[in-house]
Amino acid sequence: MKRLVLWLLTIALSVAATLAVFFPAAWLGSLVEARTGGRLTLGDAQGTLWRGSAFIGGAASGNSPVTPLLPGRFSWKISPLALVGMVDLQLENSEALAQPLTFKGSWSQWQLSPSALLLPAEGLAGLGAPLNTVAPSGTMRLSWTALELALADRQIAINGRTTLEMTDMASRLSSVRPLGSYTLALDWHGQSAALTLNSVKGPLLLSGSGNLNNGRLRFSGQAEAAKGFEEQLANLLNLLGQRKPNSDRNIIALEFH
Repeated sequence: MKRLVLWLLTIALSVAATLAVFFPAAWLGSLVEARTGGRLTLGDAQGTLWRGSAFIGGAASGNSPVTPLLPGRFSWKISPLALVGMVDLQLENSEALAQPLTFKGSWSQWQLSPSALLLPAEGLAGLGAPLNTVAPSGTMRLSWTALELALADRQIAINGRTTLEMTDMASRLSSVRPLGSYTLALDWHGQSAALTLNSVKGPLLLSGSGNLNNGRLRFSGQAEAAKGFEEQLANLLNLLGQRKPNSDRNIIALEFH
């Protein structure tokens, strides 16, 4: 009986070791879908957990194919030392990342190296409503300083700064193209972030500030048309919200609570 137990244990360990070494990259798609609530997945995943590549896309529905959301393929290398709590991940994509990423740390604390990610606005429609209705176009670039991340009580705490640059943005809801260029800065402190939205240029002027706390957004801002574009943007402004009272201009309040 003792020999049988040892034999079964040896087989179980061998199977576990084999799965750990040859864990197919294709299986990661289901994990990504689960973590993102079915919004994202990995398309055409090749290789293994430790060394592989895939493109990031919107999760397929029914017989619809996976739609790429970002340019190029992401390739990764993970050190097997992650099994003993020493995380060392390298991520590359020459078409989407300004420079390769390194992700190092333990099972509960990590450091993410500075970089920037190109985000074509057109791909956002693949995430579903309301972005598929707005149908944004333009170029977005998300950059960040060195970020400190930690896992506590199943929540991710972040410390650092991220900046989203939105250049020559447009929407099928308006014939005015482009509507403008904007920056959205987020200063992260644990599980909350202070955010600031500013216009860089363009006929549609947006501004405001707020905070993101445990996934809940509170934002107070305004939208208005630049001088000479009041009539052209009147319908779009009415779709964005309600006019601010006691104002001699058509300034729309942007409130999210």
